[in-house]
Amino acid sequence: MYGLILAGGSGSRLWPLSRELYPKQLFNIQNNDSLLQATFSRLLECMPAENIISITGIKHSPNVRFQLSSLAESPKILSEPIAKNTAPAIILSSKFVIDTTKSDPIILAVPSDHIINDVKSFALSVKEGEKLAEKGYIVTFGIKPTYPEIGYGYVNVAKELIDGVYTVNQFVEKPDEEMAQEYINKGNYYWNSGIFMFKASTILDEAKKYAPEIYNLLNNFDFENNTEIPYTEFDKMPNISIDYAIMEKSDKIALVELKSDWNDLGSWKSIYDVSKKDENGNVKIGHVIDEGSKNSFVYSSSKLVATIGLEDVIVVETEDAILACRKDKAQEVKKIYDTLKTQNDETYKVHKTVYRPWGYYTVLGEGKGFLTKMIQVNPGQKLSVQSHNHRSEHWVVLEGHAKVVLEGKEHFLSPGHSVDIAVKEIHSLQNPYNEVLKIIEVQKGDILIEEDIIRYEDMYGRVS
Repeated sequence: MYGLILAGGSGSRLWPLSRELYPKQLFNIQNNDSLLQATFSRLLECMPAENIISITGIKHSPNVRFQLSSLAESPKILSEPIAKNTAPAIILSSKFVIDTTKSDPIILAVPSDHIINDVKSFALSVKEGEKLAEKGYIVTFGIKPTYPEIGYGYVNVAKELIDGVYTVNQFVEKPDEEMAQEYINKGNYYWNSGIFMFKASTILDEAKKYAPEIYNLLNNFDFENNTEIPYTEFDKMPNISIDYAIMEKSDKIALVELKSDWNDLGSWKSIYDVSKKDENGNVKIGHVIDEGSKNSFVYSSSKLVATIGLEDVIVVETEDAILACRKDKAQEVKKIYDTLKTQNDETYKVHKTVYRPWGYYTVLGEGKGFLTKMIQVNPGQKLSVQSHNHRSEHWVVLEGHAKVVLEGKEHFLSPGHSVDIAVKEIHSLQNPYNEVLKIIEVQKGDILIEEDIIRYEDMYGRVS
C-alpha cells in the first residue's frame, strides 16, 4: 500500500492563525506534532515511510520537507507549481506511483489536517477498505454524523454489502442546518471525510471516463526520469475537486464506516469541539484572563486577551489581526479571508512572524524604502546562499554567534557586530553553533519583497 498526503490547502476558515503561506496543516494544534506530522505518523500504522508521498504547493514544500524529515530520512515530496484542487493532485500522484514503482498498488489518499487519536481503529478501517480496493472499488471513508454539521459534505449510502460497508447512492453538498438534520433523521447519510482508497489503475481508468480533461494531459508528465511537475503543463489542468471530477459520477464507489474518532478541523468551532474545556465550557489558549464567560473559545498568540461575560463566542488574536465571531458563524471566516485576498491585503497571506525550515523572522517595521526584521536561526541551521537584485541588507547580531559567508569570504560575528551586504552580493547567514542566533536585518531598496531572492545553494531543496 502507498499513502498520499494532500498537503496543499490554505486553511482559510482558520484565519487569522492559518495564512496562505503557512496554513493550518503546518501548525501544532493539539500536541507537539503538527497536523501534517501527525498524519504521516498515522499512515505509518498502515505502510512503511518510504511508501508515503506528500503533494503540496511549491511555496509550502520546504516547510513540508523540513517537518517530515524528522519522521523519515528522505521524505517523498511532490510540489505543485500552482494550486489546482484535489482531482489533479490525486490523479497525477497516482501516475507518479505507477511510473516510479512499475506496479499497480493500492493508494490511500488522506488530507493533512485531520485529527484522529484512535490510530489502531483507523488502521483497522483501512484494512477493511483495502479488501474492497483490491476488487476495483474506489473506497470512501464515512463518519456517522452525531449532529447536523453544515460545514461537511455528506454521502448517501444504499445497499449494505457487509457490516459497515455500503454501496453509495450519491455525494451531496454542504447542507443548511434543516437539511443536515433531515440527513441525520434518515439514518443513511455519512459525513464525507475526504479520505479515499483505490488501486492506482482504477482511479486512472475512472479519470479516463469522467475527467478526460485531466487524463489526456498525463502523458505530458514523465516521472520515470524526473519528479518535477512542470508549470506549463500543470497549469493546463482544471481546478476541480476529486468529488466533482470522479466520485459523484463513478459507479465503483463503496463506503466504509470509519470506526475511529475523526475531526477535520475545518473551522474554529471544530477546534473548540476537540479541545479540553474548563468548568464553564470555555477553551482558553495563551495569555487569557476571563470573568464569567461560557462556552467560548479564546486564543492569544502574543498579547493578553481579557474577556468578560461572553457566551458562545470565538476570539482569536495574532500579532497583526483579531477575529471575533459567534461560534455558529465560524464557517463564515472564509468570507473575511476571501475579502482580504481580493483587496490584496497581506494579512490573508503571511504572518508578521514567518516560519522557515531554519527558524523564523518577524517583521518589526516597514516604510518607504526600508524594512526591518528580527531573524532567528536555530542551532545547526543556515539560510540559502543567495543574492538580491533590488535591495541591500545590514545585519546586526543580537544574540548568539553568526557565520556569514559574503562573496566567498567567511566572517564570524558576535553580539553587537554587524555586516553590510550590497545589492547582488552573494551571501549566506549560518548558525553552526549549539545556541540560538538572533539578528536584526535592515533592508533598503525600492523593491522589498520575498521574491527578490536568487538561491544558489540550499540545504532544504529550494533551489529551482
